[in-house]
Parts: sequence; C-alpha cells; structure tokens
Amino acid sequence: MDTTLLILAAGLGSRYGSLKQIEPVGPGGETIIDYSVYDAIKAGFGKVVFVIKEEIESDFRENLLKRFENKIETEYVFQELHMLPEGYQVPVNRKKPWGTAHAILISEKAVKTPFAAINADDFYGFEAFKAMYGFLSQDETENDYCMIGYRLDNTLSEHGTVSRGVCEFDSNDFLISVSELTKIKREGDRIVYYENDKSSTLPADATVSMNMWGFKQSVFKKIRERLSAFLDENIDDLKSEFYIPTLVDQLIQSEEARVKVLRTNTSWFGITYKEDKETAKKSILQKIEKGEYPRKLWT
Repeated sequence: MDTTLLILAAGLGSRYGSLKQIEPVGPGGETIIDYSVYDAIKAGFGKVVFVIKEEIESDFRENLLKRFENKIETEYVFQELHMLPEGYQVPVNRKKPWGTAHAILISEKAVKTPFAAINADDFYGFEAFKAMYGFLSQDETENDYCMIGYRLDNTLSEHGTVSRGVCEFDSNDFLISVSELTKIKREGDRIVYYENDKSSTLPADATVSMNMWGFKQSVFKKIRERLSAFLDENIDDLKSEFYIPTLVDQLIQSEEARVKVLRTNTSWFGITYKEDKETAKKSILQKIEKGEYPRKLWT
C-alpha cells in the first residue's frame, strides 16, 4: 500500500535559536531529516511531504531537498499564521505557529495516503519506521491510528527540559490517554516534571510519544472540526498551540478513533538545544561504525 511520510519542519526552534531543521549532524553534512528520509525509503514509504515556513523555502530547497528529491517523490507546503478557519484573525504580536495538529491539517491537499507524521528535529531510528510502515500497510479501518512509543529514559536531553506525551494504554496496547507534559528533565537518579512550580516524579520506563504518529485520511476532518473549538478558547494566548497529543486524546475519549501503541526500546536523540548537536553527531558516528548507515548517505 502507498504510504506517505509527513515531516513537520515549520517550528521556529525558539529554544535552539536558529533553523535547527537544517543543522548538519552527519559526516557528509547530513541533517536529522536526511536520516529520517533514508530510513523511510528503506522501510517502504513512497512519498515525503514537508511542512515548512515560507521564509526558509530557499534554504530548504538548496541545502536539503535537492539531495533526495530524485530518490523519492517529494512535496512541501507552508504553515503560516494566517491559515485559520474563516472568521478568525491572527492576534497582534503572535509569532509562534499554531502547533503540530494545525500543521497536519495544512498538509491535507498533499497527503493522499495513510501517513506517518514526525518532527523534523527528532531521530527515530529505522526500527520505528519499519513498524510504522507495517501498521499503515495493513487493511485496517479508517479510524485505526497508531503511534511509536519510546521509554521515557531513552528520550531526555542532558541540556534542559523537554516536552513529552506520557501515555497510558490497555492490555492490548491501545492508547487510553496521552498527557502532554512540557517541562521534563533528569535530576540525579530521578526523572521529574514541573507544573505550576511543583515537581512530580515520572517512572523511567514510562511510555512516551515522540510525535511519531500513524494516521489515515479521516484525521483531517477530525482536526478541522476541533480547530475552531481550540481557537475559541485559546486564540488570545500568544503561546498556545494545538498539539497532536491533545487531538489524539480527544479522539480517544470520544471513541472516534483507536490508537495502537507500537513500543520500541530504540534510543531517541534530537536537537532541542544547541548543546544537543554534539551528542547527535556522536550518535550518528556510532551508528555508522556499526554499519547501520553509510558514511555518505546519498552516494
């Protein structure tokens, strides 16, 4: 079955401070996006769609897209602040994108198959893409979705707090709920998260979402239905975002969708902070030395 990889690359990277989507981490100047596309092709995906901001189009095309556009079908769409339902206006001083669920909705005209949605700056690993492709290739119903679940202790940054969707699932590995926690970090031998200036402990083996989701075409209508409600409540909050985990949790609670959790013990890495770049480069070199990737990815 035809499947698409949707890469969400329109975030401003406020904590990182630059266009982390095109930061080189491989020995040949490869970005994390390069490795995601390489793994997707290897797993069987037939198309890649990127969600970017129009202001980075030139850099994106010249420094990234041309590397693999002859290896797999590619397309890109823009996520901009003004792309809202009729009747809504962008608040003065709003700079942040409207979030990952909004980014998926923007891609509707370009995505015509079951699809996986991922972050541009997260390294997920080939096993995750293989499991995702296997699920999306099955003849499941239009309301059966999935997510790749990682161990929390395999997903932390050494250089600051991270946001993670902490998951609860049943005995058949169907998601019961996902809670977006935005300030998680390791403190000594504990993993804690902060909310309202209070800290709580999380188990190291908690299953978390790294925003690697598998969806069918039906999800676009469901996002559209909920975006207006989100804007009604949050449009004046200049930092509010409509996250995919928030959407998924709503769909589960209303019994409009089932989400299968595909768990992996693969270690995640990504670039949340500038200091994470060196860790990412070392991780890539280790994988090259193990024979998981060629030293020059596209030759």
